[in-house]
Amino acid sequence: MEIDCVFSGGGIKAFAYIGTLQSLQAKEIRIKRVAGTSAGAILAALVTAGYDGDDIQSILTELDLKQLLDPPLFSKYVPFGKWLSLSTKMGLYKGNKFERWIEELLIAKGIDTFADVEPGHLKIVISDISLGKLVVLPDDLERVYGMNRNHFSVAKAIRMSASFPYFFMPQKLVNKQYGYSYIVDGGILSNFPLWIFNQNARPKRPVLGATLSDSIENTQPMRIKYTHDLLKGMFLTMMRAHDTRYVSKKKQDDVIFIPVKDIPTMDFSITEEEKNQLIELGRDVTTAFLHSWPR
Repeated sequence: MEIDCVFSGGGIKAFAYIGTLQSLQAKEIRIKRVAGTSAGAILAALVTAGYDGDDIQSILTELDLKQLLDPPLFSKYVPFGKWLSLSTKMGLYKGNKFERWIEELLIAKGIDTFADVEPGHLKIVISDISLGKLVVLPDDLERVYGMNRNHFSVAKAIRMSASFPYFFMPQKLVNKQYGYSYIVDGGILSNFPLWIFNQNARPKRPVLGATLSDSIENTQPMRIKYTHDLLKGMFLTMMRAHDTRYVSKKKQDDVIFIPVKDIPTMDFSITEEEKNQLIELGRDVTTAFLHSWPR
């Protein structure tokens, strides 16, 4: 059976998707087209490149995630260097090591630019906060930035989609209005782009979504008491509102909800045990879901 698949963002929690991929493989379900935001974009690109769940488990569980963090040199030696980095560079880490890591994995499978990907088979969501637009790569490259998809690095697109605000520095692209656009994490505008393969005609294949949260009915409301609660609530609302409106009750039948709790999104100090627990959770939830899917 062939499907199209969409992965939500979720940072470190995305280890659970390894279990999802392994469960799909066990059922001989093959992913044809794939899309994702942020950490989901990483999984989407690796799947497109031909890595299976076991490959990705081997790659990620052996990786020391802290090796991907690259603060500016001055932040190590200047007093209050981290705060200076935030105020001048708008992020704690450059993201260059992360991009090179992704690039090496993709090139090992013959993927450098979007010219190496079959058209329509990989879609990555980014947020252009200068233009106030949700942008899908590579689809919108020509329209918004006047760029040829065949010359645009897939690793660069992944790095942009996963540029969590204030953690990684935003990236810049020249837009067609002759100015610089600042690009941040795609999850700011669409953390779970389940809509991405359902915009035109009826899809040729079932579209399966995977997200690192409870179902809509089980999502608990935010308790707003202090200023930081208000800021957190506004941020989460931006991430959820667009997608929640699209994921109707009917669409929920095609979504694997993986209720990951108590793991901070950007916890790069996650232990091997926690990684394995996330993988097992993703595998168990997906296996249970597939018993009655497709309906």
